Amino acid sequence: MKDSECVNFLQWALPHLQMRWAGFRKVRGQVCKRIQRRLQALGLADVHAYRERLAQDPGEWSVVDAFCRISISRFCRDRQVFDALGRLVFPELLALARVRREHRVHCWNVGAAGGEEAYSLVLVWSFAVAPQYPGMDLTVHGSEVDDHQIARAQAACYGRSSLKELPEAWRLEAFAREGDLFRLHAKYREPVLFLRQDLREEAPKREYHLVLCRNLAFTYFDEMLQHAVCRRLAAHTLPGGILVLGSHEKLPPGATGFRPWSRPMGIYRRVPASETG
Repeated sequence: MKDSECVNFLQWALPHLQMRWAGFRKVRGQVCKRIQRRLQALGLADVHAYRERLAQDPGEWSVVDAFCRISISRFCRDRQVFDALGRLVFPELLALARVRREHRVHCWNVGAAGGEEAYSLVLVWSFAVAPQYPGMDLTVHGSEVDDHQIARAQAACYGRSSLKELPEAWRLEAFAREGDLFRLHAKYREPVLFLRQDLREEAPKREYHLVLCRNLAFTYFDEMLQHAVCRRLAAHTLPGGILVLGSHEKLPPGATGFRPWSRPMGIYRRVPASETG
């Protein structure tokens, strides 16, 4: 399958899934390989035959949807964001928790993939925050739609390339070497619970001090779905809480519920309902 054929197919198919081509332009190779393997498995000659198959079998769209899940992740990806979480964001959220007479900061990692981002929160907390705030704890809920990724996250075993942005001292303290892999010690896994959920349809049943929704909804979803996701995120973020997007992402035009906190890094603050409009 030629790249141009795959591009044409994706530009046709993505709107059916409320996704946008612009988000897939640079990562299309991963999706195209999956589609090529599917054509071979079905014995189809080309993407034109696959379009006919989709017309005849609407259930096949769920397969295409799965092909469009991009899971590029590593620990402390965009290191400056996690530095800001440790130095600035977590102290503010601890103050918010204390005002609410709580002793725990609750975090939601949307699109947790293989667990690197959820566990990064725990490592930042453990090494950069917790020593200064005794008596305060952290919990992280990582929601992910892909069962394979959830299993990988629960195993918490990673290659060296996934750890390349971690401080060396953190890696030595938090991981045990197992051949060419590194397994996260149990004490750093305990605060994290992984949930099988699709952000487009559901969310955990609580409000959070901190929500990370990075390089997912506001990269790959179309504008209408982005607005729906934004409303869902707002409903599950405490007033005064923080939403973190990917460093190159922004909320859709006209979105309400959040205001920029540190715009260059895609960090927003949840504002009270009385201040939204």
